[in-house]
Amino acid sequence: MTIRFEILSALAAFAFVASITPGPNNLMLMTSGVKFGFARTAPHLIGVILGFGLMIVLVGLGLNVVFERFPSVLPVMRVVGSVYMLWLALKIALAKPVHARECASRPIGFFGAAAFQWVNPKAWVMVLSMLSTYSGLSDEYVRSVLLIAVLCALITIPCSGAWALFGSSMRQFLGNPRTARLFNFAMATLLAASIVPIFFE
Repeated sequence: MTIRFEILSALAAFAFVASITPGPNNLMLMTSGVKFGFARTAPHLIGVILGFGLMIVLVGLGLNVVFERFPSVLPVMRVVGSVYMLWLALKIALAKPVHARECASRPIGFFGAAAFQWVNPKAWVMVLSMLSTYSGLSDEYVRSVLLIAVLCALITIPCSGAWALFGSSMRQFLGNPRTARLFNFAMATLLAASIVPIFFE
């Protein structure tokens, strides 16, 4: 199997930048870390990692044919995903302080986080960009798709994990109701704002 290392290094750089920068997944993971701590956020993190990797594989190995045949599906999914993210932003903005909500709510689980990738506009942009740009990674297309999925999953572990850890480390600081309200509003605003660039890709 031939691997083109110049493409591999370019893919790694792209995946790192896309995974470490603020986006719906990372903002939600940080918020979950604040609300529930890292241990209870772990299933959410694993769902993001494996769900995104599976999305790359399924789209790369044939689901893209569906979208080529029915091009109107993607814009509809983009709108649905954006509306869902705005609803999540509203929930975050109205959330109670840490000590008041721990018993009343539960973190997003593995399957919820994995399913969210399919309505996450940023995830779609990343998947389609990587498959169209880096599919020449190997001399066989299927291997290229699998390598892209594995590499992205590995890079997502520390990148998104850092956001969940950062949120967890802020739990005590955000126990103050006023500080928590400001944090929630800021995270909600960022989550809503993260949708805007997607429509200009």
